[in-house]
Amino acid sequence: MKPSVVDVLVVDDDEDFRPLLLQKLKRSGMNVDGAANAAEALDLAQRRQFDVAIFDMQMPGMSGLELLEKYKSQFPETEVIVLTGQGTIESAVQAMQLGAFNYLQKPFGLNELEAQIQKAAERRALRKENEQLRTLLARSRYGKHIIGESPSMKEIFRLIERAGPSDRAILIQGESGTGKELVAEALHRSSSRADRPLVAVNCAALPETLLESELFGHEKGSFTGAIAAKQGLFEAADGGTLFIDEIGEMPGALQAKLLRVLENGALRRVGSIQERKVNVRLLAATNRDLRNEIKAGRFREDLYYRINVMSLELPPLRERPGDIDLLVDHFLGDDWHVEDEALQLLNGYNWPGNVRQLLNVLERAKILADDDVIRKKDLPKEVLQGQSSDPATVVHRLATPAQAPDDLNSFQRAKVLSVLQREAFNKAKAARALGISRRKLYRLLEKYDLADASSGTFP
Repeated sequence: MKPSVVDVLVVDDDEDFRPLLLQKLKRSGMNVDGAANAAEALDLAQRRQFDVAIFDMQMPGMSGLELLEKYKSQFPETEVIVLTGQGTIESAVQAMQLGAFNYLQKPFGLNELEAQIQKAAERRALRKENEQLRTLLARSRYGKHIIGESPSMKEIFRLIERAGPSDRAILIQGESGTGKELVAEALHRSSSRADRPLVAVNCAALPETLLESELFGHEKGSFTGAIAAKQGLFEAADGGTLFIDEIGEMPGALQAKLLRVLENGALRRVGSIQERKVNVRLLAATNRDLRNEIKAGRFREDLYYRINVMSLELPPLRERPGDIDLLVDHFLGDDWHVEDEALQLLNGYNWPGNVRQLLNVLERAKILADDDVIRKKDLPKEVLQGQSSDPATVVHRLATPAQAPDDLNSFQRAKVLSVLQREAFNKAKAARALGISRRKLYRLLEKYDLADASSGTFP
């Protein structure tokens, strides 16, 4: 990665050499600034970010070596090239140990210096890009797709963070609709293979003959309809991650072939005798109890232990207190509102289809809604009939307080007020703490007459 324009700082006390060097570097298309001593250099660095700094080792007052140590502690992103005269090579080596990119011995050619500046700038740009990617990954790793703040989901996030960087196979278990593929994506994004492919296949969606071809590939003429050779998903995922969903549906013959790939990375395409090698991390998911499948003779025990180096058990939605409100806000966005009665029905339902079913119910309700408000009448029959008969059950599933309020509204009002007080009545912070949008918080403040709370004002 090569930056278009390089910002350079030249620090040298030689009043003849420094202006000449600045002039030549400017003619080369660089943005250059100069300083006669360490104090001036540090002052410039406080006001302007430099890609590369050039320090003379021999300067009055603070030496180039002392400046380097102080500069790198304050501005570690800047690459530093040191200039040294005869007899100071030992100091130059010490500078390298303190983090200098390189050193040049005087006298040196301008072309040589320009080449070193470009190399240093490229390394800085690459480090900056990698840091940006890590930041983006950290921000999107879980929150972008996986929504939840319940204790069970926090445990899942913790396991993803711990297991993601590992190269071991992981088995993701959970009921249908709990988000197993999203967890697989998060595991891949947090691994060292994040810049390589993540390839997914669902064993339940394909018959055995097609599944074998999809996974391992085939040669031309190996079966009817094989009019050309085709690489399989293992080859497509080479260097990356292969996610096999519903692995419990995989036929026994393919289980043996899969086990061989996992053991030594070797596979053969359908109709081929040529052995190919792949380097793939496997993530597998199932909604079946594979131990029962082993007892029934439908799943290989040796394959089970190979894919189950670590297991993540995703909780069903009914066991995620408080997450339904977060999911509703996430799926609907700021342009939609759910009336309290409808929201209470959503919280009281058992959700056998989990998050996927909740999303479908909300999409259906949006179609039926008269405006941007989802009401009780917009919900399907199973949700209307599935409300808990005990209001305290709904409240318990939302937050499980020590003493549950008599109704959902009083609980919500108390919760909002508590968070507002904790966050010194800062609405932005309170909304983040509650896991809702600021617009949703405004509606709650209006609903519960909290806008004029006497204990504080709302910035």
